Amino acid sequence: MKILLKNGSVKGEKVLDILIENDKIIKIGAPNSIQDNEAEIIDLTGLIVLPGLVDLHTHLREPGREDAETISTGSASAAKGGYTAVHAMANTLPVADTAGVVEQVWNLGKSVGLVDVYPIGAVTIGLLGENLAELSAMADSKARVRIFSDDGNCVSDPVLMRRALEYVKAFNGVIAQHAQEPRLTKNAQMNESTLSGQLGLTGWPAVAEEAIVARDVLLTEHVQSKLHVCHASTAGTVEILRWAKDKKVNVTAEVTPHHLFLSQIHCESYDAKFKVNPPLRREEDITELRKALAQGIIDVVATDHAPHPREDKEGEWNSAAFGMTGLETALAVVATAMIETKLMTWTDVARVMSEKPAEIGQLTEHGRPIAENEIANLCIIDPNASWKVDAKDTHSLSTNNPFDGMTLKSKVVHTIFRGRFSMKSGQVQK
Repeated sequence: MKILLKNGSVKGEKVLDILIENDKIIKIGAPNSIQDNEAEIIDLTGLIVLPGLVDLHTHLREPGREDAETISTGSASAAKGGYTAVHAMANTLPVADTAGVVEQVWNLGKSVGLVDVYPIGAVTIGLLGENLAELSAMADSKARVRIFSDDGNCVSDPVLMRRALEYVKAFNGVIAQHAQEPRLTKNAQMNESTLSGQLGLTGWPAVAEEAIVARDVLLTEHVQSKLHVCHASTAGTVEILRWAKDKKVNVTAEVTPHHLFLSQIHCESYDAKFKVNPPLRREEDITELRKALAQGIIDVVATDHAPHPREDKEGEWNSAAFGMTGLETALAVVATAMIETKLMTWTDVARVMSEKPAEIGQLTEHGRPIAENEIANLCIIDPNASWKVDAKDTHSLSTNNPFDGMTLKSKVVHTIFRGRFSMKSGQVQK
């Protein structure tokens, strides 16, 4: 099988032709310099070619909550969003805290074949924060787990967190922390502010995140390990990360598309599609998060795609589940927040949504240069598209998308996974 991509702007810079055969890029040249009568020809005039996107933070819900999402439906959503690799979080039923469960997720991802699915292992047994899970067994499994997280729960015990950081050094692992001091966020519903008081919703203070990030940065420096901060959401967290980077601490961090775009003001509607953990913050936080992403203080964008069945998100705010879907809109949200505002270029987007996530996840076939002899994992974008989000027009089983009804700029047109279209002209190729 051959595909000839003609006149595509690689990372928004040089216009090139790209010839793909089987799973690899076999030739790259100037426009109209490559001819191949056996190839399917796709004209990409006016379109941007990026390496396939990589998500470090996806909830696929399987096993156990197939009413919200499956690996099949989540993979289709990922392909539609331009992703060629996703990391599946461990808060499934049963929890992905053993080699058996992570291998089950790995095998299901392979059988679907739309994206590479890399399981994230739990840090603690059952996500209970009491005893370390089978970290080494998961690392040695065929899933080759390298990132471990209790996401949804914070590893709040500092002794346990230190042990985890020390343990993963043996196989160059990473602890990805959900930074939330549980005693400061008991019954919390939205960002703590004057607005939370006016709305009668229990406040979620920024310091609950910042205290854990600061502690874990110091622990990481002390034991010389690797820390990844999940879904950074406050200006204070940015300052701690800036300090850590200056000190050369081995810490990376992610920000979600929704924390780059939506603020606590959206909570005024009491619409639970805006209820998320960590909560939507102030406009001042959004400004600092955007700057930090552009400057490299925050390393990557990760979706925290968190699908829920309709009954879990409808009804009163206090009883609704936390979380938002995001795989299909992530690229457009980042483009609208960062490209349209001139804070970043498409080369920068490739870095924060593909290259750096692949590096953190220690992936060898994703986030690679668009070059000859590389695996053909590509995301092709129309930078001039303007489109209105329809939450019901999704491959996910869930529709809790906070961008429903909003107009975004830029749209993924094609996704190529290992040399074949996983999504072509907007249609997932199941």
